[in-house]
Formats: sequence, structure tokens, C-alpha cells
Amino acid sequence: MLCEMGVVSPYYMIMCCDNQAAMYISNNPMFHEKTKHIKVDCYFIQDMVMTKQIITSYVTSGEQLGDIIIKALFRKHFSTLCNKLGIIDIYAPT
Repeated sequence: MLCEMGVVSPYYMIMCCDNQAAMYISNNPMFHEKTKHIKVDCYFIQDMVMTKQIITSYVTSGEQLGDIIIKALFRKHFSTLCNKLGIIDIYAPT
């Protein structure tokens, strides 16, 4: 997607995913019977995976850093993900 926006990088992007079915669909273009509802953006990602511009990697649900912005989390899990991302509370007492 960076290339589409004009940003050129010699490296491939690693996309971490906690859904093994989604990884299988992106790596297998002939898996049609369960993918009839998939929209155009998913086919775009599938093309990027097929051309090796994106590499998929499995990550457990507890380690998925993207959850911090899309899910309601318990405080302990939220704090763990904040620490992994290097996010600090600038208003916390020192």
C-alpha cells in the first residue's frame, strides 16, 4: 500500500495476524467456496501476498498489538500492550 501512495521501500512488509483462516485465504487463491463475501480490499492484500510484497506471520491473540486500538481491553492487558509499543503516560506522577 505504501507503493500505491508513492513510498518506495526495498523491504517487504510483515503483517502479523491472529486469524489462521485469514492467513490461509490470503496465501491460497483457489480457496473460493468460503470467500464469496470477501470484498475488493481483501483481494488487494491477497495479490500483495502472492507477489511477496507482504509476508504474513502468525501471532497469538494475546500478543496482537493492533488490539490496543480496536478492542476494549482489561487494564493489565492494555498496560502490557502500551509497554510493548513504548507508550508512556505523560501525566503519570513521577
